[in-house]
Amino acid sequence: MLFTSFTFTNGTQAKNRFFKASMEEQLAVDNRPSEKLIHLYDVWAKGGAGVLLTGNVMVSEDGKGSPNDVVLTNERDLPMLKRWAAAGTQKDALLIMQINHAGKQSPKNISPQPVAPSAVPLSGMENFFHPPRELQTTEIRDLITKFAETARIAERAGFSGVEIHGAHGYLISQFLSPHHNRRTDEWGGSLTNRMRFLVEIYHAIRATTTPHFLVGAKLNSADFQKGGFDEDESVLVIEKMSELGIDFIEISGGNYESPAMLSNKPSSQKREAFFLDYAKKARAVTNVPLIITGGFRSQTAMSDALTQGDLDFVGIARPLTLVPDLPNQIEQGIYQTVKLRPIRTGVKRIDGQLGSILEMGWYMYQMERLGRGKSPKPTVSAWYILFRTLWQSGKAGLKNSRA
Repeated sequence: MLFTSFTFTNGTQAKNRFFKASMEEQLAVDNRPSEKLIHLYDVWAKGGAGVLLTGNVMVSEDGKGSPNDVVLTNERDLPMLKRWAAAGTQKDALLIMQINHAGKQSPKNISPQPVAPSAVPLSGMENFFHPPRELQTTEIRDLITKFAETARIAERAGFSGVEIHGAHGYLISQFLSPHHNRRTDEWGGSLTNRMRFLVEIYHAIRATTTPHFLVGAKLNSADFQKGGFDEDESVLVIEKMSELGIDFIEISGGNYESPAMLSNKPSSQKREAFFLDYAKKARAVTNVPLIITGGFRSQTAMSDALTQGDLDFVGIARPLTLVPDLPNQIEQGIYQTVKLRPIRTGVKRIDGQLGSILEMGWYMYQMERLGRGKSPKPTVSAWYILFRTLWQSGKAGLKNSRA
């Protein structure tokens, strides 16, 4: 089934079931699309995946999660966006722009006063993030408009669709969570109110784009923290978005305080799709195309997951930084399962404090090489990544990497 085409309800067709999931590229220049970014997606499109999803494109200058995010609020970069779209839609690939706002997950050196549904700080992360300010109702409405405007520009540039990022503890995820959202107005309290921000963003995007433009969402299966967004509520949100006509849903989980999305557990067939068990629950309430991202490595696991019928696309991220033509290799019968090793210095204190950041930096380095027209370098050490980050960004660089 990996090479079976898939037709979405609006008639858009994906040539196969490989879904290149989002990764933080950090290749923007002054928060604008760059030549490296265009070349990176040129490589991936030629690599054979049916759907390519970009890293975060932020809908507001004050919503950045990292210094080198692409920020898209107007048409000033339309020529570069068109080139990005053209590169990513080669070989009949679909290119989906992931649109996002970091909310309070915006580091100190970026946001002196981040915003959130409620003034609830990130627990245990006070050294990295300032306490947030609660959004006013007028600001919430303004952000909904900004999401829609970013989507409108994406369609004009030639992107195949957008994915609304409602996972990983970013702003929409904060609204969904009863731990982070303690409002008592129409935007908080009941699940219906907490999901209103996501629902209104979806409606606004539909109102400003054509029926042929795909609109999907990335949602947490759960936040994996006490008092947070749980599986039962997640299923209800999926059911609601399905009723509204969303084109696809990507499933992930976690946030900065409990980062399940950064998990790098030892490989086994059972662990190759971290959220497959949850997908069965989601499938029971929706026929909307489902994507699972997290842990797929072997061809067998990818094929088995599709055959079982609980998902429609296989989300692959990190392996594509090392084997950018992974789908083509599988089709040609030459693919060998990617062995992803933990990125560690061997110094317990460093690895304990910076392990996930070193992991992210290591894969961003591979993407930067691809963007420069070079081959991946899997032998690069964690020490090199550590010193490279310090050289380029100083200590602040160790606070900015995220999923």
